[in-house]
Amino acid sequence: MRVSSFEIRDFRSWEHAQVRLGEGSTLFLGRNGYGKTNLVEALGVLSSLSSHRGAQIAAMVRRGAPEAAISADVLNEGRKLTVGLRLTPGKATKAQLNGVNRPTREVAGILRTVFFSPEDLALVRGEPGERRRFLDETLVVRQPRMAGVKADFERVLRQRATLLKSLNGGRPGASRSDEARATLEAWDEQFASRAAALTVARMDLVRVLSPIVGRCYAAIDPNSDDVELRYRRSAEESDEPLSGDEPAAGISEQEVAESIVERLAGMREEELRRGQCLVGPHRDDLELRIAGGLARAFVSHGEAWSYALALRVAAFELLRDEGHDPVLILDDVFAELDGPRREVVAGLVRRAEQTLITAADPATVPEGLIAQVVPVRLGESSGTKSSRIAGAAETKEVDGDG
Repeated sequence: MRVSSFEIRDFRSWEHAQVRLGEGSTLFLGRNGYGKTNLVEALGVLSSLSSHRGAQIAAMVRRGAPEAAISADVLNEGRKLTVGLRLTPGKATKAQLNGVNRPTREVAGILRTVFFSPEDLALVRGEPGERRRFLDETLVVRQPRMAGVKADFERVLRQRATLLKSLNGGRPGASRSDEARATLEAWDEQFASRAAALTVARMDLVRVLSPIVGRCYAAIDPNSDDVELRYRRSAEESDEPLSGDEPAAGISEQEVAESIVERLAGMREEELRRGQCLVGPHRDDLELRIAGGLARAFVSHGEAWSYALALRVAAFELLRDEGHDPVLILDDVFAELDGPRREVVAGLVRRAEQTLITAADPATVPEGLIAQVVPVRLGESSGTKSSRIAGAAETKEVDGDG
């Protein structure tokens, strides 16, 4: 799988950019603040239908523009497909496949990417939302149908949250009729069904991914303690999370849905008081464990980098093992890594069919990795970024205004 060309309009700081890409590794080279990350972020959005930065649509649309557009020509198992997204704040994202409007969930998986960036340290040290996003992005890239499962859950979550707020959550003296409570219970069933589908898919991914992460971490640091992934459900009152070695296949969606409904009933008064959904996959966590404890509690800076790197390498290996060869995107990571960790990433680049790398200093990129360079530099126009692309066999330039 590889991208032969892509184009963006009004995405982040870019008014327009159009880039042709070849096989192997491409380096987007330019000073910090010139928009290199924004270029490759667009491809990540096209792949997983979400930003690796966790950004909402409004943040991805250039200031003053009504919408942003992303499109790419993708070679997928011998087929050339053109996939596109239109991002409009406050509206549903629109998608196209070969110029024909399609439901957004149908374009997921046309382009598969694994995205590694300095923000990945938050996977280890950050909030649970960072780790949930890692799971969901990997799910969508691995199984494109999960884009629909996730969208269905988020829709019902919003509707149930709106209902909870309408029931005067948190206000003294608020009255809640039997009819209102019955309505909430009816929503509980729909919510639990969709929540269970997403939860079981995440649990299955953790089960498959955990041993791969363990092997990858050991390859990065042979003297390290054992690492494993565990999935903790908010629907479980036990202090013991679901371990990555417990087969998710042994837990049905029906069982998970029933446990969510039961937990919702137990949290009813607290949810009404706070006006929030307190149970479900939006409250779950992926626990990163090392030597039996939580990694975020005691790992060093270097160990945190090793764990974050192991997660991304494992995602890459899983996709390859299952017959997919994802495009590898490395956003300014070589400058952050020491020698051994840098060599692990360099090994990935050598095996990937296509890799996109961003860097401010070419000296930070190991020798022999780069097949072509796309300089990203300041343009002469002010206030926007524009592009100028040379011939396919030449060094390409993307002009911009920082």
